[in-house]
Amino acid sequence: MKWFSLATILAVFTISMCKSEGAAEDKGMGMTKNSGSYEKATFAGGCFWCMEPPFENLDGVIEVVPGYTGGQTVDPTYGQVSSGTTGHLEAVQVTYDPSKIDYTGMLEVFWMQIDPTDGSGQFVDRGSQYSTAIFYHSEEQKRIAEESKLRLQKSGRFSKPIVTQIRPFTEFYEAEDYHKDFYKKSPVRYKTYKLFSGREAFQKKNWSDAAGEETESRYKKPSEKEIRAKLTPEQYSVTQQCGTEPPFQNEYWNNKREGIYVDVVSGEPLFSSKDKFDSGSGWPSFFRPIDEMNIVENVDSSHGMVRTEVRSGIGDSHLGHVFNDGPEPTGLRYCINSASLRFIPKEDLDKEGYGAYKILFEE
Repeated sequence: MKWFSLATILAVFTISMCKSEGAAEDKGMGMTKNSGSYEKATFAGGCFWCMEPPFENLDGVIEVVPGYTGGQTVDPTYGQVSSGTTGHLEAVQVTYDPSKIDYTGMLEVFWMQIDPTDGSGQFVDRGSQYSTAIFYHSEEQKRIAEESKLRLQKSGRFSKPIVTQIRPFTEFYEAEDYHKDFYKKSPVRYKTYKLFSGREAFQKKNWSDAAGEETESRYKKPSEKEIRAKLTPEQYSVTQQCGTEPPFQNEYWNNKREGIYVDVVSGEPLFSSKDKFDSGSGWPSFFRPIDEMNIVENVDSSHGMVRTEVRSGIGDSHLGHVFNDGPEPTGLRYCINSASLRFIPKEDLDKEGYGAYKILFEE
């Protein structure tokens, strides 16, 4: 069910050519600046780095400021908030022109940035400080927010309950300067974070139809006939029959080139050479996937052992297993069969249609 207005959808996915006139100083609900009357909206959507761009790119938005709200500590620091002890949430406060975009439109943009069914954080960021909330500045905003939340719940877009809180606004503390416009100041780091956090994949999976994009992924599992024709006997045995190739006698165990590894069946991106390490096992080993959304874990009790099997999300290929004896920062070891993978060198990413992943290899 599509209940977002076309104007809002286009605004979310199109960069506005007209930008802010400057920062507004008044922190109240309404204000007058030059000849315009502006209002404020405050949203918590997990990491505020990712919440600035979608609002800043909207026509009618005057200013977006990252900060902290909802807690007890006065004028908290990032370190205090990130510890989860202040009660504050990372949030953004948006100053906007209601003659160009109304509060309903602001809410529609907000919902499309978050996982509203997660009450324990957002994506890779866990803890109450990363939970989602709408902080209303007036009874009218409260009413509109409650109606918007109910519409989303009834739309059936998510099978789980919408748990985003609707709370009264109290005080907003601006974040440190280095957090402001982080996506502009450190674009590579920002893009890498958004990709690895799982937010980007979640948005594409759950909102691509709202953006007017193709609902079907570019990555698909071929038919059984196509798989048999495409794969070698060893690749078929490993990916389709949960086989295991011999250690130290496979294509990528000692591959040191820069690039990404994709599912040999579906082509979906799985691992990066940036996260590959020598485990001494004789199989390609990684301490994390490119995107956890592309990985499925199952309990494997075969061969008299209980292990965690790793499969690709779309291709449903058996990849290998994951163990808790890997290096920092994850402590994990994804032990993967070369036969399940296809390697795309860094220099071929554009040609092979994986140009978006070049950011992984930029300094």
